[in-house]
Amino acid sequence: MKRIRQLVLTAGPYLAAVVVLVLLRSTGLAQTIDLVLYDLITSQRAEGSGQDTPITLVGIEESDIQRFGWPIDDGLFCDAFDALNAAGVDAIGFDIYRDKGVGPNQQCLRDRFRDEPTLVSIFNVASDIGPVPGTPSERQSYNDMSLDADGVLRRDLVHVTGQDEATVSFPMRVLEVATGDTSIRAALEAGTHQGAWLSANGGGYVNEINAGLGYQRLLRLREPGSYPSYSLSELIDGRVPKDKMRDRIVLIGSTAESLRDLFEVAHTRFDQGETLFRVSGVEMHANRLATLIDERNATLYQGGIMPGWGNLLLVIGFATCGLVLGERIPKQRMSILVVVFLAGGSAGGFTLLLWNHIWVGMAMPLSGLLTLSGAAWLRRGVESQQHSQQIRQLLGQTTSPAVAQQLWEQRDALLSNGRFMGQQLPITALFTDTASFTSVSEGLSPRELMDWLNRGMEVCVPAVTNRAGMVNKFTGDGMLAVFGVPLLCDPSTEAQAAIEAAFEIKDGLERLNEALIAEGAPTMRVRMGIHSGEALVGSMGSPERIEYAVIGDAVNCASRLESYQKDLHEGVLRVLLSSATLELLPQAFRDKLLLNHWGQIQVKGRDEPLDVSELKFEHTKASV
Repeated sequence: MKRIRQLVLTAGPYLAAVVVLVLLRSTGLAQTIDLVLYDLITSQRAEGSGQDTPITLVGIEESDIQRFGWPIDDGLFCDAFDALNAAGVDAIGFDIYRDKGVGPNQQCLRDRFRDEPTLVSIFNVASDIGPVPGTPSERQSYNDMSLDADGVLRRDLVHVTGQDEATVSFPMRVLEVATGDTSIRAALEAGTHQGAWLSANGGGYVNEINAGLGYQRLLRLREPGSYPSYSLSELIDGRVPKDKMRDRIVLIGSTAESLRDLFEVAHTRFDQGETLFRVSGVEMHANRLATLIDERNATLYQGGIMPGWGNLLLVIGFATCGLVLGERIPKQRMSILVVVFLAGGSAGGFTLLLWNHIWVGMAMPLSGLLTLSGAAWLRRGVESQQHSQQIRQLLGQTTSPAVAQQLWEQRDALLSNGRFMGQQLPITALFTDTASFTSVSEGLSPRELMDWLNRGMEVCVPAVTNRAGMVNKFTGDGMLAVFGVPLLCDPSTEAQAAIEAAFEIKDGLERLNEALIAEGAPTMRVRMGIHSGEALVGSMGSPERIEYAVIGDAVNCASRLESYQKDLHEGVLRVLLSSATLELLPQAFRDKLLLNHWGQIQVKGRDEPLDVSELKFEHTKASV
């Protein structure tokens, strides 16, 4: 169970990240994000004006419907065609369904489409609506357009290969009638045309099957409303300038809102007008035709669409990058900064590419980067919590925050199977014991005695931990403090820290005794032994009980110095320290100390004698 739990804690965050990525893709949220970004860039990017194209629009407006009624009589369209052909147009694209005639002049319209080489009729495959009867197949075309799932028109269905002669897109057919040039369609049929073609998973699309049907590319939208445009009434009345008809392509279609031939485009989402911004179908066909004209004139920058396999590689690459950055950068804050910087830079790069008509899906790669790095941070956080608990269990609450931080940063080198590995370290041991404890305990209740002892420890413990020392254990009425563990430190610095702790404890005891006297409680006096040397340190015990052990001559000597000749004790604190500690002290610090040399003494459990001095406080030469 423990291994399974550990596996879940380790792999769980990554499985969650994968689930998030799968949901982003399968629910269409990733595609929605990419489409919103595409709309934003497209709405801000200038694509030129329709005034720069050889295209003129004749729209059936609300005023035309009020004047002529709806549906408009076929005879009026015959008059319009005659006026345009008389003005010398190159081609007329008729974007109005007339599979069924209207009015008494139906034959007139059919004759025009049969005989006039400039006229192009439309049919609709999806709605099963036919062309104007009698129109030759080489002047028929379909006006079907591809809407995305959100109802926005972003794609241009340029051509579908392998169809009969009549099945050609409306803009393509109008271009061919106007120029007599079929080279673009021929190249598409032959598969030799190079372009930025969409696929089901190309660019920001995700499983958008319709995007992979036929040759489709992203629409190039000229500035909305910029094409030379006139109403049907203006054409019938002869109020359209000749130069807007001669040698130009004229598209005729519905622009009145009541006819509902209007489309939401990339600009719609970000338009701040009072009414929903939409573009007429005839203007959308004009945009498609303008792109084909640019392509024929070799002035079209094709741009690019990242294919599905490329998007997949990007997701894998960014996810791997997030995993590596989340796991390998030691400091989590730095890891977060690097990931955020990379995500921001990548988003900026993708945006710049899109601005230049190169569409790369960014939602999934960036999500892969952020979710996998987030999973790594979460896994590290769980591991950090586990190790932190282990460290607390092994060391207790007696380690300074600074040491705890160092332990955490070096945890991989220090911990093995949840334990501190054994190692030999130079340490300075500080051992304390409370003088006359037995006599004091006789005069206090157990509760009062424990409170009395704790007040003393409240003086001693901070003096140690504030100097990166560790209180290894409490020994009834005393404690063992160690400097130089569990991390290898400068022995000189640790020896000085132990002496400084002794001075702080002495001052603290004096303040405590003043309070105890005021309360009528016994005063506290402490003996202390300090010795420096090598010690074996590491975790010791069983899974039921484990502790950080410090074993060696240094600890034994500090204990013996504390208990040596207990009756020779003046003041609140007696400190005996060995020459081993004194020799480690920086010379400038040592010169400040006032020492009473006791000479060589033999301590129990040690063959060699110790050279011992007593630290005197009352006549210290200078503040330490």
